[in-house]
Amino acid sequence: MQVPVMSYGLLGGLAIALAFAAATDMRRRQIDNWLNAGIALGAPLFWWAQGLSLAQIGWQLAVTLAAFVVLAALFAIRAMGGGDVKLLTALALWIKPLWFVHLLTVMALAGGLLTLGMGAWHVTRRQKGKLSIPYGIAIALAGLWVLAADYLPALQSGSRLG
Repeated sequence: MQVPVMSYGLLGGLAIALAFAAATDMRRRQIDNWLNAGIALGAPLFWWAQGLSLAQIGWQLAVTLAAFVVLAALFAIRAMGGGDVKLLTALALWIKPLWFVHLLTVMALAGGLLTLGMGAWHVTRRQKGKLSIPYGIAIALAGLWVLAADYLPALQSGSRLG
């Protein structure tokens, strides 16, 4: 019974960190390195609480590496910010590979809506200059969506998440 309680606590901590990332990105257009590092460093505790095998941990690391390579390329062409790359890479350590696809899908949809909304706001206010989109909001919303839609039902059914 101790492991599910620990899993809930760790996922709650991740949810709080995601909300904080969204708030700071909205306010300052920056996601702090210490926050991304804390998210990444919490993942091995979650793996342990879930009793993941070495093979499952290997898959988590492989998906994380693949995500980092793709996201770093997007950063290199200035299509994504550095904090966003680090946040998504840290999240890849937590999210099951199949559920990471859910996260990316929801993130793309939320990011599109966010971009449209902020673009409309930018135009109606007749602001000049380049529009800056706090994409950390879309990443955080997608992460929270996956926690609520995928992780909570699995925990409530008593199954391991690995």
